[in-house]
Amino acid sequence: MKIAIVTDAWHPQTNGVVTTLTRTAHALRAAGFDVRMFTPEPYRTIPCPSYPEIRLSLFAGRALRKALDAYAPDSIHIATEGPLGLIARRYCIKRALKFTTSYHTQFPAYVRKRVPIPESITYRFVRWFHNAAVCTLVPTPAIVEELRRHQFRNPRLWGRGVDTELFRPIDAKRDERNDPVYIYVGRVAVEKNIAAFLDLTLPGRKIVVGDGPLLTSLRDAYPDCTFTGYKFGQDLAETLASADVFVFPSKTDTFGLVMLEAMACGVPVAAFPVPGPIDVVVDNVTGALRESLVEACRAALTLDSEDCRQHALAHSWQRCTAQFTEHLVRTHNQPGLLSPHQFAASRKTRVSDSHIN
Repeated sequence: MKIAIVTDAWHPQTNGVVTTLTRTAHALRAAGFDVRMFTPEPYRTIPCPSYPEIRLSLFAGRALRKALDAYAPDSIHIATEGPLGLIARRYCIKRALKFTTSYHTQFPAYVRKRVPIPESITYRFVRWFHNAAVCTLVPTPAIVEELRRHQFRNPRLWGRGVDTELFRPIDAKRDERNDPVYIYVGRVAVEKNIAAFLDLTLPGRKIVVGDGPLLTSLRDAYPDCTFTGYKFGQDLAETLASADVFVFPSKTDTFGLVMLEAMACGVPVAAFPVPGPIDVVVDNVTGALRESLVEACRAALTLDSEDCRQHALAHSWQRCTAQFTEHLVRTHNQPGLLSPHQFAASRKTRVSDSHIN
């Protein structure tokens, strides 16, 4: 069974989309699927305006079509609404091929943060893009309902996971200090609403881990905060586990993988009660969801780290990839696909996590 996954988001980008697709591809291959990633790597790219970390493959049409023809996949999944996604969508429609898509990013809200385009216009575009698919895979029930309200034809749930061997608690993290540590991990960009965290009056220290277009301006504006830049793997896991509260100020994420990573480290989450956190955080158990972020931080400090860890242990990448295959079975009905039960039972599936947040 040959599965093509087309994505505009790929290494060296550091975000939840890349993490999800990397883990999914690894798990599918370990279960015996032939998976090929169609990414910007082979093509000439240009930097995305206002976000040069993202590279756009504007001139890959003929080459991508030839590559897909040569691979002749049994199933095509289009992960992003960018240039490669548009080429693959057109390719499938022209050849009358069924395909699935996924909705990883609150694209209308992200665009509105950068340019004065009404969200209704951007929703019209993403609805047009995804409604050509058999189904659109989304990470939480709240996003499923939101897309239904915006007249998306068939949104389906596809959850997320965490590497609980890499991300684990540090037993003695509070032994040598009295003041709490609050941490944010992720892109340093306008849609992440990081200033809402940095403006809080809290005892203790604030740490921001990550990079992005706002790093320099935030570093200048908040000299009392520690900005570390990107961290990866064990270094990231240890830094995250050393904190007392993970603060997630974004109001535009569809999920927020790093919240699960924080919980796996025994670190409770403070966030707003919005899509993403409301489906990832168990309020007053693994985190605190409040309209006031400072109140959320104070409440999160009182929570049990073991409850956070136990919640994270229930979210594996193997389980998430089983959901992905289930949608392929239901929408494509291709012979040779493992059922979700067969996938979950496969002893060959051992995904080695190298963190990309």
